Amino acid sequence: MNDRTNTAHADIGAGALPPIVDRATWQAERDALLVREKAHTHEGDAIAAARRRLPMVEVPADTPLTGPDGPVTLLETFEGRTQLIAYFHMWHDGHPAAEQCEGCTFFNSQVRELSYLHARDVTYATFCKGPYEVSVRYRDFMGWDVPWYSARDSIGALHADRSAFGLACYLRDGDRVFETYWTTGRGVEPLAPTCGLLDMTVYGRQERWEDSPAGWPRPRENDGGNWRSAGRPTAQLSRLEAGRSDDLAAPRP
Repeated sequence: MNDRTNTAHADIGAGALPPIVDRATWQAERDALLVREKAHTHEGDAIAAARRRLPMVEVPADTPLTGPDGPVTLLETFEGRTQLIAYFHMWHDGHPAAEQCEGCTFFNSQVRELSYLHARDVTYATFCKGPYEVSVRYRDFMGWDVPWYSARDSIGALHADRSAFGLACYLRDGDRVFETYWTTGRGVEPLAPTCGLLDMTVYGRQERWEDSPAGWPRPRENDGGNWRSAGRPTAQLSRLEAGRSDDLAAPRP
């Protein structure tokens, strides 16, 4: 199996093509869109500036989590750095790997190089809602290198009755910990460059909510989820092809 054979493709008819024009006409349209793109970038900069001016709320620094060496505190997950970005990964108890969250798998699969965050005194970690010994097997199966903790026993305190998944930013001041930002839904898209890359293509993300011309393909609608293929989170397919086991009950090597 490979990405070509396991990705659903829609038939692209004659009506699902942009109009063909000469280079000068194309450039004029591209230049007009560039004005809007720059305005969008500047508005994003302004929003980020406002985000940096948000107040913060204290979170108990001794909030318990579980890591590879057993119990740890929220403060310890900073790894000595001043800031922490934590992604809250959903977990479906008792379900096999194929039935775990395709959205959380989609986002976590794209967090790779952490050295640039570390250079800015920022730690990135995943706080999973599942028990450590089971959920870390999922991380191993996926081949992720990010720090992984179970927040199962403290998810209520950390989530504060908010969405099932999300991204939180924390600041450490000595031994005190503060939450400075929280987002969920499409707010976590900065984790996934796939979203931005697809937005640049003519057919976009191929999701139902997008404003696309009539006849544009939307093959993801009938595949069990935007980020699922062959009935499981898409990124799992290449891991299975490489011979990795998705048995979450098997002993860790």
